[in-house]
Amino acid sequence: MELLQKCTVDGIFKQLFAHKKELIIGNLIALVATMMIVVIPLLIPILVDELLLGKSAYFTEWMGRNVWQTDTQGYVLLTIFLILLLRVLSVFLGIAQSKIFVSISKDIAYKLRCSLLLHLQNVSLKEYEMMRTGAITSKLVTDVETLDSFVSTTISKLIIAVLTLLFSSVVLLWIHWELALFILITNPIVVYFTAKMARNIGVLKKEQNQAVEQFQDALSETLELFGQIRAANKESYFFEQSRAKALTLKHHAVAFDYKSDAALKYSYLVFLSGYEIFRAVSILAVAYSDLSVGMMLAIFSYLWVMVTPTQDMINFQYVLATAKAACGRINALYALEQEKTVVQTHNPFVDVDSVGISVSYLSFAYHSDKPILTDISMQIPSGAKVAIVGASGSGKTTLAHILVGFYAVDEGEIVYGDVSCKSLKLSTIRENVHLILQHPKLFNDTMRFNLTLGKDCSDEAIHKALKIAQLDEVVEGLTHGLDTLIGKDGIKLSGGQRQRVAIARMVLSDPKVVLFDESTSALDVHTEAKLFHDLKAFLSNKTVITIAHRLSTIQDADRIFVLENGELIDSGTPNELLAKENSYFAKMK
Repeated sequence: MELLQKCTVDGIFKQLFAHKKELIIGNLIALVATMMIVVIPLLIPILVDELLLGKSAYFTEWMGRNVWQTDTQGYVLLTIFLILLLRVLSVFLGIAQSKIFVSISKDIAYKLRCSLLLHLQNVSLKEYEMMRTGAITSKLVTDVETLDSFVSTTISKLIIAVLTLLFSSVVLLWIHWELALFILITNPIVVYFTAKMARNIGVLKKEQNQAVEQFQDALSETLELFGQIRAANKESYFFEQSRAKALTLKHHAVAFDYKSDAALKYSYLVFLSGYEIFRAVSILAVAYSDLSVGMMLAIFSYLWVMVTPTQDMINFQYVLATAKAACGRINALYALEQEKTVVQTHNPFVDVDSVGISVSYLSFAYHSDKPILTDISMQIPSGAKVAIVGASGSGKTTLAHILVGFYAVDEGEIVYGDVSCKSLKLSTIRENVHLILQHPKLFNDTMRFNLTLGKDCSDEAIHKALKIAQLDEVVEGLTHGLDTLIGKDGIKLSGGQRQRVAIARMVLSDPKVVLFDESTSALDVHTEAKLFHDLKAFLSNKTVITIAHRLSTIQDADRIFVLENGELIDSGTPNELLAKENSYFAKMK
């Protein structure tokens, strides 16, 4: 799938023209359908001139020779039948053309959404942490749908409109060129006035979409955090915020809907005013030139035929402005910073049970003026069991996130095995270094999916992981076992059970390096002891890094690193740190 860098109306047209075969067929269908429609207004007026006013009978004579020799009543019935046949055929051709353009537009919308998803897939985690879910979904759904409609209906209508106006103009010039020139010269005035209105309508649409985005953001956040909101007894406050956003959306929607409708009605008024003037001029043309009554009626019909395509051309200006605004909002997603692309030549995680990690002079900051980690250096041998301790806010979790490849290194270097992180894809690091969080995220899906995350795992492997994670009895107690839905964020499970789900998930992924970040904090001491006893064989050949506040969790570590305010202030074996009276490890005991 092609990854776009920017969404533009020109780019949409480029993708449209890539469907050459469908476009040629669609335009040919439009051409034939339009010719059928344009012929119809001539037929009855010709009968008026030939049958009622006794003008030259070219049309009726042709029908008599080639179709059916009949009387006045017969010619009228035959003409009506021909008109109805042309209209039916033009409708079916119009449906066929619409199907072609809808198929093209859906393909373009699909490719645009896939491109956006591919871009989001590689967006830096720093960017994700500052994004609102409602804003993203609004762009992927509402704005892409706007561009979809722009292609499927607006452009297809524009083609018909242009062809209809072109053929109608040719016929009008054939009927009475002086009057036709008057009509064709004055008609563009409508387009000129409405083009100016379109700019203001585009601004209103942009404001409305921003209001939609803000409402979605407020509502999504309220629903996602509803448990915490209820626990704080703040339902009224947060839902009132959503209601306020809904009210703002209402005001913007009213402004856009009625003003855009008013602009269209003003445009239509200008056209109808011109139509009445044209009719008056046509009557004068009959009185003072060789224009016949029948041809005057034909001109009236063509003026009415031109109403819809002219209106479609007017609408195109509004929709074009809306499409440009949608592209602008979509480009806010394309502007998000992505993870750096790395050409990886060697993978240190292949054909080994574990790898060592060397951290040299590592510094990191979410914002340049607020460093989180400063000049961190540590050596973690392959297969070692180490711990990282420190007070809250010391940078432990941030260091874990960097080691697992969530963030790129700002300064310094991390070496996995014998390969620098700068020569490895972050996805490669994440595939082999598994982080188990204190508050793991679970999906509103089955227990099986939350364990495997879509990976093809045998029931035997799953049950083995459940046994190690002390979850086998929990799953047996669920109504449908592994196929039980566990609710949003695992609401049916306790905090300790969710942590054990994350540990079982790690066992199934079988990484080379495991990071525990307060991953057993919700477990009682007895369950934690059993868990680590059963994990011991599984972790024996792996490199293990543990972040914890419980002494029992880390007292068997080969080495302990102590962080304070983002700096490494001490390190050593448990015995060495216990011997230091004021060490953080000694205080834990």
